[in-house]
Order: sequence, then structure tokens, then C-alpha cells
Amino acid sequence: MNTIKRQIYLDKVVPFIDTNLIKVFTGSRRAGKSVMMQLVQEELVQRGVDRSQILSLNFESRIGGEAISAEYVWKSVKEEADKIKRRIYLFFDEVQELEGWEKLVNSIQIDFDVDIYITGSNAKLLSSELSTYLSGRYVEIKIYPFSFKEVVQMSEENNMPVDKRQLFRDYVVKGGYPVLYNYQMTYADEMLYLNDLFNSIILKDVAQRNNIRDVALFKQIVVFIMSNVGNLFSATSVMKYLKSEGRKISTETLYNYMDFCKTVYLVNMIQRQNLIGKELLTAQNKIYLTDHGLRQAIYGNNQRDINQILENIVCVELQRRGYDVTIGCIGTKEVDFCAVRNGETIYVQVTYLLASEETIEREFGSLKAIDDNYPKYVLSLDDFDMSRDGILHKNIVEWLLE
Repeated sequence: MNTIKRQIYLDKVVPFIDTNLIKVFTGSRRAGKSVMMQLVQEELVQRGVDRSQILSLNFESRIGGEAISAEYVWKSVKEEADKIKRRIYLFFDEVQELEGWEKLVNSIQIDFDVDIYITGSNAKLLSSELSTYLSGRYVEIKIYPFSFKEVVQMSEENNMPVDKRQLFRDYVVKGGYPVLYNYQMTYADEMLYLNDLFNSIILKDVAQRNNIRDVALFKQIVVFIMSNVGNLFSATSVMKYLKSEGRKISTETLYNYMDFCKTVYLVNMIQRQNLIGKELLTAQNKIYLTDHGLRQAIYGNNQRDINQILENIVCVELQRRGYDVTIGCIGTKEVDFCAVRNGETIYVQVTYLLASEETIEREFGSLKAIDDNYPKYVLSLDDFDMSRDGILHKNIVEWLLE
């Protein structure tokens, strides 16, 4: 199978090639960060860089049966530098697995003529440790699983028949993890892969790293949260659910668990914002998943809960396009997404179908209540254009392909 160039991310990297800024690819496990590293390497070769100048290491692999050490890496870079006597392009994959990687990257950049690219599946990669050693000297590029547009491109690249509506129905169910589109799989195989991926994230990236003892309880909470995608998150509702299941947990532990899930890019917590005073509201955020396919594998019902899933798809797509996203509140009305990019704002309402006058009034009414001239959209799966009062109505599938 072919792969696609993922141009949206390459365009973000290219301006920083051959600068002294470290390029940091972040995102969930199996979202395609390693492939992005390969695509950047191909870009370098096309620019005339010799392959001997490229050194690539994956810190999840073992060399000679032992984990790679920081000392081993430094010596390897020195050997290459002494031998090549030209700039070296370093690609460090899943760098959070290497103890002391922050000091190592810092010293390599000081000691040698290098251009550095790193990936990590843990948001703490860019927290205090990295900021301390590399303050102001890195640029972050967030990698997401395939967008629907990339799914269509993948089908075209592989000379497969492209029925956009059928592809979208599949996308609603299985999400965008690239491997699902790189191979021909049965539905059962796809769900098995997503199940294994979920367990790998829960066990390896969260439970082991944070010493969670009751993994079954943690997993139970995550599944409950997945079922409530797009709903207001409240600790009370989680506690109530656990009580009904004969389990209990402290509020502090619950919020720690939520932070762990954010750290490994499993969930997004989207804040609510008062659109009149513009202040962020701290109470009751909404939760969305970085990829909705995991929900189908673990909880199921993506098609039944189509409104929630469409909302999730649009939220992640806005973030993928570089928007900062909040939930808009205006009096008693709510706007699904207020999205800001480069000082420009758009407002977006998402619904399955504008099937009744009541639905139309609800979706358009929230946007009409906003007293500014920024673009306002209602997205649904309807084929007919129902734009009105200066508010644009678009078909979700067509919007995703823009």
C-alpha cells in the first residue's frame, strides 16, 4: 500500500528545516509521527542531503538486547560527526523512553552541527523538563490520526473506488488511525487492533508510568467518559456512576486520571467561554476524543450516537486546522464551537440532520444570538443548502474535504 504525504504537517515543518529550532512531533501513539519523520527525511534527500547525513533512532527498540542509553546516543552522534564532517540530521523517535533525553538533546545541539527532529507520545514532553533545557528553541507540530480528507486521499492513492459517503460511514465507525487504511482488514480485525491500541495506551502509557494500582477501575472510568463524549464533564456524574457500580474514588484521584488521559493524547478537555464577556468558564468542560474509533472498539454505538460522533469529528478537525477551540455560552444558549486562528474567529454548530423546524431554530438560533460579524456555520449531513440570516449551512462531508 502507498502512503500519503500528509501535506498539512509537512507545510508546518518545512519553514524550520536547517534552523536551530528542534522540531518536536507530538500526538497519540500510532497517529503517524514515525511516518512523518520518514516523510521529512525524503524531503531532505530531495533537497540534496546525502542519506549518510541522516541518523535515525527509535527509543522503543533495543540494540544488542539492551535499552539505548543517553551516553550511547551521544557517542553515536560524535562518531558520525567525526566521520562525515558535515551537518547531521537527527531523528529521535519516542524520545520520552530515553532517561535523561532532555539534557542529551541540549548537549548534542551545543556540541555538534545538527538539525534535530524528535517525536513523543506524552504531553509532558513539552512541560517543565523540555522548557527548562530548550526554552524558546523548539517548535511543536501536533500530529493527529487521519482526517477524513486524508482517508479519501489514501483511497485515491491506492486506486480504490472512492464513494465519499460510504467512506464517511466507515470513518464514523472506525476513526482515523492510519494502519486501518494501510491494509485491507475485516471489521473484526479493525476492532481488535483498536482494542489492543487502547489497552497499550491504558497499560503502558498511563498505568505503568503513573503507578496506577487499580487498572480495572481506571479503565472503567475511561470507558464511561468515552460514552459521554461531547457532554459536560462533571466529577459528580462520574462518582454517581461508580457508586451504582459499587466502586468509589476521590475527586482528586479522578482529576489526576483525567490529566493522565490528556497527557497521552487520549482525550481533549474543551473549556466553555462566555461569548459576551469573553472570559473562560472554569466549571464543566466538555470532553472529546483524539480519535473516535477507539470509542467504537471499547464502547460501541458510534452510529447510534451519531450526534456525539459528528461533534467529536468537527472538534478535532478544527484543532487539526490550527484553531484554538472553546464551547461558546451566550445566556442560556450554547454554541458548539468558537474557533480562533490568527486572530480570526468562526462559530460552528453541529447536528446530524436539520429534520424539523424546531431543530433548525435551535441550531441557527444560538448563532443568531451572537452579536458580531465573524463567520457562522451550521454543519449537518443534509444535502440541501439551508443557509439563512447570514449563517452558512454546509454538509459536514463537503466541509471536511475543503
